[in-house]
Amino acid sequence: MARIVMKFGGTSMAGIERIRSVAARVKREWQAGNQVAVVVSAMAGETDRLVGFCREASSLYDPREYDVVVSAGEQVTSGLLAIALQAIGVPARSWLGWQLPVHTSDAHASARIEGIDTQALDASLAQGEVAVIPGFQGVADSGRVTTLGRGGSDTSAVAVAAAMKADRCDIYTDVDGVYTTDPRIVPRARKLKRVTYEEMLELASVGAKVLQTRSVGLAMKEGVRVQVLSSFVDGPAADTLPGTMIVGEEEIEDVERQLITGIAHDKNEAKITLVEVPDRPGAVAAIFGPLAEANINVDVIVQNVAHATGSTDVTFTVPGAELTRALDVLQKAQVSIGYNKLVHDSRVSKISIVGVGMRSHAGVAATMFKTLGERGINILAIATSEIKVSVLIHEDETELAVRLLHTAYGLDAEEAAA
Repeated sequence: MARIVMKFGGTSMAGIERIRSVAARVKREWQAGNQVAVVVSAMAGETDRLVGFCREASSLYDPREYDVVVSAGEQVTSGLLAIALQAIGVPARSWLGWQLPVHTSDAHASARIEGIDTQALDASLAQGEVAVIPGFQGVADSGRVTTLGRGGSDTSAVAVAAAMKADRCDIYTDVDGVYTTDPRIVPRARKLKRVTYEEMLELASVGAKVLQTRSVGLAMKEGVRVQVLSSFVDGPAADTLPGTMIVGEEEIEDVERQLITGIAHDKNEAKITLVEVPDRPGAVAAIFGPLAEANINVDVIVQNVAHATGSTDVTFTVPGAELTRALDVLQKAQVSIGYNKLVHDSRVSKISIVGVGMRSHAGVAATMFKTLGERGINILAIATSEIKVSVLIHEDETELAVRLLHTAYGLDAEEAAA
């Protein structure tokens, strides 16, 4: 007998027929003798609809009431799934965030999970019940409902798995695993059997949309084994399906054998260059301090060679959706920063290669630069970490760059994916 958390996203819960299909899948795990907790998202598009209502009611809505409204989507699907399970002979009940409870901070609309009480949940599972838990929601010390931010249901699932000491957490999505890159761009992309937490965290942070970044970070911290599966592939229990396991390095044989694990791309990037910033101590802090205060995340940062005039150019990227706000912040701070001119470009894309094998192999970045250079793809900026190299290029060259690098690092499958 195993303890398993099964998480189903919005597309898996999109309508009663899909919910019945989910119920049948849950039943197979339950019939196999496993203790099962299910975490569900709202129906596809429902959260957006509820957010729209809040904005329509008032552009200056109370975040506490916003959480009451947008958490309703998961409440509906958790109740419906419990009903569907009961209808096919599976004892099930729903547990809302405040009923377990899922304790969170009081940062409404972006709360963080601080702990989950599992006493009642453990008793329910021991009696053979399937627990159905709405993702994305919890309760603050004040007793108010909170939500975790968009994509928070993945985080809820991992947190529940950690709290109940589950053997694994199965995340069901509209893809059947983690691939070496986007199969829509590279038909010869391969599905990976195993990926380390670090690799998945890097891939998620640089554009891979399979898992939410916070959930991967929590899984790594708590040592939760996560499996990515498709809810649109019929089959037996999940432990016999070929999904992708996200695990610690100790579970992967010869992590150095595969130089690069995957290639990600992200077109949601905007490049900003501040021209002729005074080359003096504190100049960089004057730039990024105001951006941090405005909660604008900065990614790639490049400080160019100083000019003879005693100044330097500073280039960095921000999320494309935050470009307008970032420009406003920087223009208001021009006097304190002291730059001469501000230049921005929203038609850029970030391409990243990721792999733990990079730690023990030289020349990884050189292969990337040579491959792009031979095809005339200009690199606008570079950023690196221990297991990642990212470059900024023109948006129109994204797909070509991904295909070239996928081949250059030997990631192409022998046969094209179906």
